[in-house]
Amino acid sequence: MKQIILITGGARSGKSSYAEELALKLSEHPIYMATARIWDEEFRQRVQKHQERRGPEWTNIEEDKYLSKYKVEGRVVLIDCVTLWCTNFFFDHQSSVKEALDEAKQEFDLFTKQDATFIFVTNEIGLGGTSENLIQRKFTDMQGWMNQYIASKADKVTLMVCGIPVTVK
Repeated sequence: MKQIILITGGARSGKSSYAEELALKLSEHPIYMATARIWDEEFRQRVQKHQERRGPEWTNIEEDKYLSKYKVEGRVVLIDCVTLWCTNFFFDHQSSVKEALDEAKQEFDLFTKQDATFIFVTNEIGLGGTSENLIQRKFTDMQGWMNQYIASKADKVTLMVCGIPVTVK
């Protein structure tokens, strides 16, 4: 049963909706792991819209870093999203790319040791231009390397383009 699926794409490309539909096709009662920290009121409203889309069939878990502390054997688990999850490691390590990436990889490996179907949603933030902001460049590096790591472990990778899923792997 163990399977890792990565769904990637740009902002507003349809990643989360596609991932939710997939999870519901694979299970009547999937788990939704939300990794966001709430920074401000506008972001709280975005999170609320995501929550309102999900019905009672979902088991909702909010965990900003340590996904592996939840036992999900035999379940379908949607993790939304890797970008916000990585942000938490990055800022908790004072923007150290190496420390954040090492801890995120370690946590990913611990979590995905379980026999479950994992659907990770992430952003392809490196598709745009190079930022003039040092912190943003460092985070783009970290995020890109984490995406590559997950993709290397994934059984399937889907790129969302304008709401259309494109199979990559």
